[in-house]
Amino acid sequence: MELVEAIILAVLAASTPLLIAATGELVTERSGVLNLGVEGMMIVGAACGFAGAWLTGSILVGALLGIVAGTLMSLVFALMALGLAVNQVATGLALTILGIGLSGLIGAGFVGERITPAVHLHIPGLTDIPVIGRVLFGEDGFVYFSVALIVGVWWFLYRTRAGLILRACGDNHVSAHALGYPVLRIRTFAVMFGGACAGLAGAYLPLAYTPFFIPGMTAGRGWIALALVVFSSWRPGRLVVGAYLFGAVTILQLHAQGWGVGIPSQFMSALPYLATVIVLVLLSRARTGGSTAPAALGTVFVPDR
Repeated sequence: MELVEAIILAVLAASTPLLIAATGELVTERSGVLNLGVEGMMIVGAACGFAGAWLTGSILVGALLGIVAGTLMSLVFALMALGLAVNQVATGLALTILGIGLSGLIGAGFVGERITPAVHLHIPGLTDIPVIGRVLFGEDGFVYFSVALIVGVWWFLYRTRAGLILRACGDNHVSAHALGYPVLRIRTFAVMFGGACAGLAGAYLPLAYTPFFIPGMTAGRGWIALALVVFSSWRPGRLVVGAYLFGAVTILQLHAQGWGVGIPSQFMSALPYLATVIVLVLLSRARTGGSTAPAALGTVFVPDR
């Protein structure tokens, strides 16, 4: 039972950054914008978050700096892709390259340093319940926030007028503009929200997952978050399932290596990314009746008046 509990806790920890980053990207893509710069925003958020926490001794300050860093990176994307109508795919890829280089510059002086990780909740009596106690009542604040975030996004998208307008911009920006809605402004806010989530997801890695910073510590999680949005068919509920599924694949491949499974470690390390590719291929073959993606996703919009 202790092993089962340890695996579940590890899966939750590995899934949290995926869930946070993918939730932000889901909102961005629902507005009709394809931002492939999630990896770049995450790694800059990780560097700035760790720097802030190390300098101030506060995990909260580090998390806020991660959010600010991701938001500022997303504004660069918004300026290029929305303000100047540059190709969104090319801009997102450039943002990732910029983020990787910028994070190395910011974090160069903090490599090898350590901090005290985020504290975990402890409720006497409840946290001590076997298996479910630590899972439900013994996690850090990032895990609980990720759950609240996805619930809030679901409520916003499907239960509010603002969410309906945002989805309208993603499905038909011409009609939304004709009705008088500021499409570019709405998309800019959606991009900023996605950037803030990506920055927080990146900051989670050195603040709670591993209490130190190393270059490239996101290790492709931003790309997996992008794939999760497609996996979920742009629906928040399915996104939760996908995030924990891929988190489980990541953790189980680590345990398989510890158990001495006779498979090359390089293949086991590549397993989460291989699973991502396989799932996307199967989804594309299984879909009938057209794509479930927002109809205007990735399409440049230039107001005519």
